[in-house]
Formats: sequence, structure tokens, C-alpha cells
Amino acid sequence: MNNRGSLFKRRKNKHSNKSTDEELVTNDKHEELSFSIEENKEKIKKSFGNPMDFKIEEITLTETKGFVCYLDTMVGKDKVTDQIYKPLDQVNENGDVKITEETIEQFRKDFFSGLTFAYCKNLHEVVWNILSGFVVIMIDGVSTAIAFEVVNEDRRSIEEPSTQTIIRGPKEGFTELLSTNISLIRRRLKNKNLQFERYILGKDTRTAVAIGYINGITNEDILGEVRKRINQIDAALILDSGNIEEYIVDKTFTPFPLTYSTERPDSITAQLVEGKIAIIVDGSPFILAVPTVFTDFFQSSEDFYQPFFMSTFIRLLRYMSFMIALVLPSLYVAITTFHHELLPTELLISVQAQREGVPFPAVVEIFIMELTFEVLREAGIRMPRAVGQTVSIVGALVLGQAAVEAGLVSNVLVIIVAFTAIASFVSPIYNFSIATRLLRFVLILAAAFLGLYGVLLGLVLMVIHLTSLRSFGIPYLTPVAPLLMEDQQDVFLRLPIWANKKRPSYLKTKAPVKKKHADNPSPPKPKEGGST
Repeated sequence: MNNRGSLFKRRKNKHSNKSTDEELVTNDKHEELSFSIEENKEKIKKSFGNPMDFKIEEITLTETKGFVCYLDTMVGKDKVTDQIYKPLDQVNENGDVKITEETIEQFRKDFFSGLTFAYCKNLHEVVWNILSGFVVIMIDGVSTAIAFEVVNEDRRSIEEPSTQTIIRGPKEGFTELLSTNISLIRRRLKNKNLQFERYILGKDTRTAVAIGYINGITNEDILGEVRKRINQIDAALILDSGNIEEYIVDKTFTPFPLTYSTERPDSITAQLVEGKIAIIVDGSPFILAVPTVFTDFFQSSEDFYQPFFMSTFIRLLRYMSFMIALVLPSLYVAITTFHHELLPTELLISVQAQREGVPFPAVVEIFIMELTFEVLREAGIRMPRAVGQTVSIVGALVLGQAAVEAGLVSNVLVIIVAFTAIASFVSPIYNFSIATRLLRFVLILAAAFLGLYGVLLGLVLMVIHLTSLRSFGIPYLTPVAPLLMEDQQDVFLRLPIWANKKRPSYLKTKAPVKKKHADNPSPPKPKEGGST
């Protein structure tokens, strides 16, 4: 098996002109290993100190001394026995193996072929590999150490995504392991041009980050901008893709997400085929896709697994639900406070009769209920799953009924708040619904001061803000503003898959056409004078 460096195209970050990734994480200067086994042992012990999980064990290979060192919390113990110690026992059984600087490569091939390995000639390389879950073997009289990958794979297994559930389609979701996530993408995208580049980010965590793209499709300018922004990240801590997101987005001060985040491998695969770039962070099951536009958050991978008529209906339902979740409470405040004439007389009498005896104005009334529901929502998410859903449902029913009976709120307001909350759950991407939740309160305040004029003004300002946003240079409202007619086949309507022949023009990909000769799969026409 080849050296692990060949798994990725390695890219130097902005620190690389001073020191390597290994030197940065170990804080060790460029210090070459010695031919003396005792001297090397002391150097490694001094670098690690005395942690409880650091193991350094002496071995003898045909009368030549050596040692094996590793962190037992980072390696698979059974693998160490089978893949390291058993081959070392075979060396002693062979009896005539002599290991020198010139024969160490043959020694590795004879006894450890098939294992991922790396040669270490410097102290910081040894320390880095041990921290990465490798077992390092050093032999007296040889100044080159061999590191073998025996990483502990006790990670969460591949499961169904918890935040983006679908009825029809693949049920696999990303995990926290970088190599597993890459393999999930490669299983679906068997393309030799699929490339992954590796970066190490975070001064303290030294987190592995990979960007994926299809060479020959992805726009080189966008790819270069992604590389540039990742290289500019100067952080001590990188634990999740959300940390990366805040460092690379075009504008931080916006409630709208400027990157597309998903747990679904099929969704990321589709984004890559479109010409976008995936950002994968070791330790995070959420993969980012950039650039992204506003309309991406109304699409679900399930749209392409069921008939296009149904997919179009559901997509239009998502747009309608977004507007309901955004403006319905503010419309209630504006109409009941300023614009009674907009309601039919019977409905107006019914609403006012219900509000009779309520001690608060409409804006205070709706703020109480909206904040109560937000508290219940967060409580349901943070509590254990066994009781979280029960608490949120029962709490909403009990509090809502009690508030009405106590005369604090009206019945119609409970209906408004409940319908608004349900509409906000329709969004297939959770972090996009957060923007709706925040802007809803802004529009309620605008309605309380200026009525429908305030609601309209708030929506106009929101649209102006949206038009000013960019995602890696791409206008956020593309292909609606600016209007690109050639990209309308998968925005509000979902046309048949065979009709979607081109990639989005706003990405300016190297291969704008996905399939040239895809036609309507109609049955063959009957031949003249006969039948089929």
C-alpha cells in the first residue's frame, strides 16, 4: 500500500513557508533522528512527557534492539497485535534478517506489506504520526523510523441522517470520520476526475479538512477562491464544519446561510456533479457545498426520486410555507391593530370578541406566545429523546389551553402561532429555518409601529439585503435576480430529469452540458402498414 500522502493532493497552508504541519502541532524544531536507539527513545519520551496512554515497548529483532511506541487510546489494540507484533515475531523466527539503513525498505515489504506507512527521519514526524494513530518502530543503528497506520476505528456507524429525513431515497448519512465520508461520496460518484485536497487547520486541534471537486467541470476561479479562503484560516480550534463556515463566507452579518450544509451523501454528490465544491471536516457529519444560492434551500434530494408533478407541488408548498412562517404573525398584528377594514365583518366580530378581556395589545400577546413556543422548541431538542418530544407536544397543548382559559391570549392567536410553527418546519434545511425564526420577530415589531406598511418595508429591506449577498462571488438570488431563463428548469418547478440537460450557467463550469442526447422516453411510433 502506498504512503498515506498519496490519498490526497496535499496543499500547503499559509504557515507552510515557515514550518510543516507536523512541526506546528508538536512544537518540536527540525531535529533529525539519531542512529542510537537509546538517544531516540529519550527524545520521544521528552516530547510526550508521561501521559497514561503513551506506550513505549522494547523489542529485539535477531539480536538487534529496537522499540515500538504508540498511544493506546488512538490505535486498535487487536490490530497492533495482529499487524505489528505478529510480523515482528516472524522476523525472529526467520533468524537471518539484518536491518540496516539500506535494507529497511525491503524489511517493510517482507513483513508489513499492505499496511499504510510513512518513513520518519525527524523527531517531529515521529511525534505527529503517533498523535495521528500510527505505531512507530525504531531499530538500533537505523536513523529512519517506520510508522504504520493502526488507527482505532471505533466510530459511529453509518446511519440514517437525523436532520434530513426522506421517504424515498438512500438512507445512508455521513459520519464523523473523514475517510468514511469520502468513501460514501466515491461509492456514488465513480469518476476518475473526482479530486480531494487535504488541509490541516487549527493550531491546537490540527483538524484534517478536505475539499472535493470534479476536475474538468468545476470553475477554476471558484476553486481558487475556496483554496485561498481556507489557506487564510488562522484558528486555534476547528471542531465542526460550522467553524469553517464562519471563516470562509462572503458576509458574516446575515441570518441567511451562505453555504449549503447536509448530512446526505446523495445530496453532496449531486452538488459535485453540478460543478460545486464540497468541504469535509474530520469529526463532523455535516458537509458544506459552495457556492450556494437562495433557491438551493427549497430543494430536497427526494424531489428527484419521485414524479416531477409531485415534486413541483411540494416545492411550491415549501415557498408558500416560507412566506407563511415569515409574515403570518406580523399580518395578524397589523390587521388587528391598524387595518380592521381588511377583514370581513363577521370574521372581525369573531376576532374582536375573542380578544375581549385580553389585557395585552396584539404585539405583546403574540410576542408572549412566540417566545413561549421557541422555549418549548429548544427544550424539546435539548432534552433526552425519550421525553423531549413528549415535553414539547404536551407543553404546547397545556400552556396554550391554559393561556386561553386565563384570558392572557385569544384562541385565534394560538391558531396563528401553531400554524406558523408548523410552516417553519417544512424547510428541508434546518439552518435556513433559523433565518425565518429571527426575521419573524423583526416583522412583528415593524407591524406594531407601521402596520402593513411596516411589513412591506421590512420585506423590501430583506430583498435588498438578499440581493447584496454573495456566495463565493455568486449573487445569492441567482437565477432569479439576476434572472437567468436557462436555469429556470429547476427553481420553482421541477421539470423531468431528462429535460435537465445543463449545469447552472451562473457557475460557469468547464462542461456546461451534462447530457446532450437525453429525450422524452416516449414509446416508439407504430410503423406504417403494421403494428408494434
